[in-house]
Amino acid sequence: MFKIKKRPLKPAKEPQLYNVLENYTDFDPPGNVMVCAMAGEENIEHHAKVLGESYEIPYGDMFRLLTDGGLYTYPEAGGVVTRGMFVCRIDPTGQEPKQTWLLDLEQTAQAEQLAKFSDIPLAEAAERVFYRGLSEDLRERLTRKNLGLDYSKLERARGGDIRYIDFRKDWSPYFKRKCSMPDGSMVETGGIGEFAELHGITVAQAQTLMEQGGTLDLEDGVLACQVINNQPTVARFNGKQYAKAKELMDTKGLHVMDALSEMALNDPVLMGALRRAERESAG
Repeated sequence: MFKIKKRPLKPAKEPQLYNVLENYTDFDPPGNVMVCAMAGEENIEHHAKVLGESYEIPYGDMFRLLTDGGLYTYPEAGGVVTRGMFVCRIDPTGQEPKQTWLLDLEQTAQAEQLAKFSDIPLAEAAERVFYRGLSEDLRERLTRKNLGLDYSKLERARGGDIRYIDFRKDWSPYFKRKCSMPDGSMVETGGIGEFAELHGITVAQAQTLMEQGGTLDLEDGVLACQVINNQPTVARFNGKQYAKAKELMDTKGLHVMDALSEMALNDPVLMGALRRAERESAG
């Protein structure tokens, strides 16, 4: 008798969420967003799960928003409003992609004031406040089909037309960011928890570093973070590299961030890795 060997079942892959990314994070806040779009059919259950976890909104509420559109106002925390509102815009004609974004507290207040004094629905006011904060280039591209991208790029995304766009700023498990390592390599992490685990620090330490910038001493070196336009750029340096930076601080009177930058520019390992990365991205 021959035994038939069953092939082990491969774990089911979660549906891909974003396959078109356009970076506008260098623009002045509040328009410093990453345009994360999907070309192809929307898996609304997966989309609601991801956005619900990212924006800390209950799944049921997020599913309703992605189905019907509308607003979600965050509840008060201890009697104090600490977060703004989440918006999902659905074009009733179906001509424009579904769009989602988060308004901060200041934008939310502006939208509420605009709605009151212009006698318009709050959803419309929220749209006006959000769009006027975006860069002129992005506002123009949003008026064009598929952000003006050619179909060769969309075909690589294997989806056809863009069906929805998330304007994101958060560091969630579904939105990767990179950290420069002591050997010059770039390591991607998804959420704050994953970042903290990689570097052996607490989530609270990671959160503070991302929000405020600065340095965090490690047993074998240091983590350095610069926050520009509310976007953190992180690099890790080993003990030897950190010692060289401290020498520059003592001899030249430099700030620690300036000393780390100067040290990195003169480090052949770091610069060699950077040049290789640039060649690979150009190729």
